[in-house]
Amino acid sequence: MKEVTYSCSVCGKEKKVAAGKPIPLCCKKEMEPLAACTGPVSAETARAANEDAPCADGTTPRRKK
Repeated sequence: MKEVTYSCSVCGKEKKVAAGKPIPLCCKKEMEPLAACTGPVSAETARAANEDAPCADGTTPRRKK
């Protein structure tokens, strides 16, 4: 069963409700759906969006010492 997580904009309390059920009330206001994750891309997920190619293909010049 799919659940929707709601958050109170006043006190920050969170509540999970089954999809299709009425929006819960908190602090005398309707709660808002929890925002989608907008975190930055991490090293573990960055390559998932890129084509499968090597990081360095060996054609770049070497650094001089």
